[in-house]
Amino acid sequence: MRFLFYAVASMTYLEYLMLFRCGILWRKRDLPSYLGPSPAVLISLALYLVLNFVTLFALTVMFLRSLWSLCTNVTTIESWEIERHKTLLRRSRALGGYLEGSDGSRIRIARQEFPYDVGIWKNITQGMHGGPIFWLWPLTAISPVASGLSFEVNEFEDPWVTWPPPDPDRVARKPVFASTDNAFTHQDSGVSNKDHLDAFRQRQQEDLKRYQVVEPPAYRRKPFHQRYKEPESDKTNKEDQCLNSLAMEGEEAWRNSEGDRLNDFGVDEDVEFYDEDDVPLAELLSRRGAERSRLPT
Repeated sequence: MRFLFYAVASMTYLEYLMLFRCGILWRKRDLPSYLGPSPAVLISLALYLVLNFVTLFALTVMFLRSLWSLCTNVTTIESWEIERHKTLLRRSRALGGYLEGSDGSRIRIARQEFPYDVGIWKNITQGMHGGPIFWLWPLTAISPVASGLSFEVNEFEDPWVTWPPPDPDRVARKPVFASTDNAFTHQDSGVSNKDHLDAFRQRQQEDLKRYQVVEPPAYRRKPFHQRYKEPESDKTNKEDQCLNSLAMEGEEAWRNSEGDRLNDFGVDEDVEFYDEDDVPLAELLSRRGAERSRLPT
């Protein structure tokens, strides 16, 4: 408090002197420039004026806040606790005066007064120590504290009432101690070990059946150039007769473990024949010659 007071007082006086200097310069603004200060001095005066004003404003706010805390004997953390307590009171009014804690217990929220506000005069005396003559003396001794654990209270609350008030969100959970007597025993103690082993093996076999997938055998279709030579009528009759036969299916007619084909997923199996690349070169040349012979001359 003494430091803030002297800092605010000295910076206020400095601000007054700089404003007084600016007033003199403003009144003599019509004089020639060689009769006034240099540009560097004017720039420095403007910078110091702004910097001192900003610092003075921040320290003044801090000084007023500290003065309020001194008069009420409330620290910053304790002011947060008071605001928190007021918030819990507003919430409890809507719920019948009770709030639910983190462990599910219902906690009654009652209004409590801050116990360490013993009056403005006593609060300042505790914080500044000594009489008013020594409050602003920089070399005054600090307030003696016997233990730092016990302080004077205003006795508005009963002696057993503690501060801060109970907060349902901060209540510690009650420890739950589980019984370890039957930690390694089964509930069905009447079942024999052989029955447990048979049940385990049965579950194991069921798991193996679920993960064992039997893939159907793959049949390779005839090469494309051989199927291409077959008459259209023969192919149609053969496909009608053996539509569901695995002998007519090949790698284009792949099936998964559930029996679905590529055609079931929207893939045209008759379009992309991967074995067209296996057609011999002589067969391709003969086809080209046959096509040219059919062209009109």
